[in-house]
Amino acid sequence: MVDVLISLFPGISSLFLQDPVIAIARVVLIIAGFFIAYYGYKRTLEPLIMVPMGLGMIAVNAGVLVLGDGGFGTIFINSLAEEPLNVLELMQINWLQPIYNLTFGNGLIACLVFMGIGALSEIGFILSRPWTCVFIAILAELGTFVALIIGVKMGLLPNEAAAVAVIGGADGPMVLFTSLVLAKHLFVPIAIISYLYLSLTYAAYPFLVRWLVPKKYLGIDVEVAVPNVSKKAKFISTVACCTLLCWLLPVAAPLMVSFFLGVAIKEAEIEPLQEFFEGPLLYGSTLFLGFLLGTLCEAQALLDPRVLSCVVLGVVALGFSALGGLFAGWLVYWFSKGNFNPAIGIAGISCVPTTAKIAQECVSEENPFAIIMPIAMGCNVSGVIVSAVASGVLIATVHMVG
Repeated sequence: MVDVLISLFPGISSLFLQDPVIAIARVVLIIAGFFIAYYGYKRTLEPLIMVPMGLGMIAVNAGVLVLGDGGFGTIFINSLAEEPLNVLELMQINWLQPIYNLTFGNGLIACLVFMGIGALSEIGFILSRPWTCVFIAILAELGTFVALIIGVKMGLLPNEAAAVAVIGGADGPMVLFTSLVLAKHLFVPIAIISYLYLSLTYAAYPFLVRWLVPKKYLGIDVEVAVPNVSKKAKFISTVACCTLLCWLLPVAAPLMVSFFLGVAIKEAEIEPLQEFFEGPLLYGSTLFLGFLLGTLCEAQALLDPRVLSCVVLGVVALGFSALGGLFAGWLVYWFSKGNFNPAIGIAGISCVPTTAKIAQECVSEENPFAIIMPIAMGCNVSGVIVSAVASGVLIATVHMVG
């Protein structure tokens, strides 16, 4: 009778046959998956990532069965398969394995998301106050370098510390790409933790902004005169910037060209491609990105001791980046003699367009007539470029030292 029940309901019975620690972790992750999906639905967390990720976490930890070799596993995905023959065999069994190996495990999905982000970006916002936007974006990268130093002090190898530290740029695709290049063995925990934390910025950063920017400063309106730049000039600037950055940082060229390709398509007004980039490409990639991240959240994978280091460094990186961005906002406020809203500093973190929206929402609560979104988006887009440059510099430096 027991054997029949095990055969009929392996997901439940496996809880009693596995190591108790793993079984408990599975239950915890199933519950966590429910709350992640629910708070995505409530818009407390980023819904585009969190709803599919929550469902993926639930399914991969509930749908465990006894495999042919007597071990426990799922038929979703095996992220640790490296041998070509093993991968080919798994692609015939695990239904998400082809998507993982052909788009996720090689960084392609990060490039596809960057194309969509580029098509949604407006470089005219940067041109409104270019030096201010770039300055804020540079200081908002503070967490990356603080986490790098702390990671090395914690005993991580330089490439491992750099891979985790890139979380400080709050740019999910950039984190995926960099971790694949620098520390492929840590790719799964870094990918999971980075996206969990990036969505938490959706909920946590507003409190930080309100804490560090008093109410009387939150309501400051900023007059922004967007230069009347022609489409031709913006297109040429886009191509020139792409050329320069790819030339300087070849290791980050795939992401650079993906982002600027999206911008170029927008500025060239190639409407069919722009609609494809902004819609099916971006949202389709984001859907599979979130769902695959969820299915990577297996209890056994997350019980790896190295995950704790990633957890700590992720918090440090995102926390110091927020502090750096807001400090930059205050510096601009002081140097402009009060003609700037310090809350804009949070938008220097390149979580497009989340941090720009956070800045505008915090300001609107205090002064509904204050519109800071144009310059906040300028800082946001600058953050994307600066985070790409920072990642390229880290990859090149680590390879040079190695």
